[in-house]
Amino acid sequence: MTTITATPITVLAEEAPPPGARRRRRRVRWGTWITLAVISLFGFAPVYWLLATSLTPSDQVFAFPPTLFPKEVTFSHYATVFGNEAIFVYFRNSVIVSVITAVLSVIVSMYMGYAFSKYRFAGRKSLMYFVLSSQMFPQALLLVTLYLVFAQFGLLNTYLALILSFTTFTLPLCVWMLKGFFDALPDDLIEAARIDGAGPWRIFHSIVLPLAAPGLVAAGLFAFVRGWNDFIFALTLAGPDRQTLPPGLVNTFISEASTSWPALMAASLVVSVPVCIAFILLQRFLVGGITAGAVKG
Repeated sequence: MTTITATPITVLAEEAPPPGARRRRRRVRWGTWITLAVISLFGFAPVYWLLATSLTPSDQVFAFPPTLFPKEVTFSHYATVFGNEAIFVYFRNSVIVSVITAVLSVIVSMYMGYAFSKYRFAGRKSLMYFVLSSQMFPQALLLVTLYLVFAQFGLLNTYLALILSFTTFTLPLCVWMLKGFFDALPDDLIEAARIDGAGPWRIFHSIVLPLAAPGLVAAGLFAFVRGWNDFIFALTLAGPDRQTLPPGLVNTFISEASTSWPALMAASLVVSVPVCIAFILLQRFLVGGITAGAVKG
């Protein structure tokens, strides 16, 4: 008869953390929470003050001492904003100018970024830095130059003047953003497509662009926000019929005699909603990991 002897199982004792490690982790955790709280307060405080002022009656806006919460709440300022037909005209102009600026910036910058990333030609680096250096010119200097050029060609007070001026500012950064995304794509992937018989046009549109979708969305959002928030170019280059929201709101609610701050705050809050919605809807495309996952395997 065979006797089976059970082998004793040795349970290794869990290694005790070094002295003070738990206390350090607790300090790091509290430090992280406090840092996030301060950053959140810094970011949301202006938005809250915007909302609180827009809900406060006009005779209580400058009450002293100021209160954190409005003593009375009124929606009359929002009714003033939505009852002003000029606001909708400014809104339409902003949408037209910002959307076309974003599309035009993405189309041009994706070809330039791909050329800078995957092709080697004489003067490539010099041209790249020249494109980036154009971002460093003072806006006032470019404004005078663009005003004279547009006046020469009869483009003042048109959508085209705003779109071209906004694209001038957004294009350099969009080119560098997309170049970074194209740099992350492995050359072996493009070479494999070329061996399979795909031409440069098909490689770029069927293989490269789908993988660079997060970069295209990020560049488009940047250009859209740039066109949506611009004040000085829209005020100077656009006439009364083509003004966008920033100069339009100022001209509507601010005058030499008085300023309707609650209505201006309400209008500012309302016009920021489309930008927030755009970021919420497109935030998943902003994750750079999509590109890394797409080329894996």
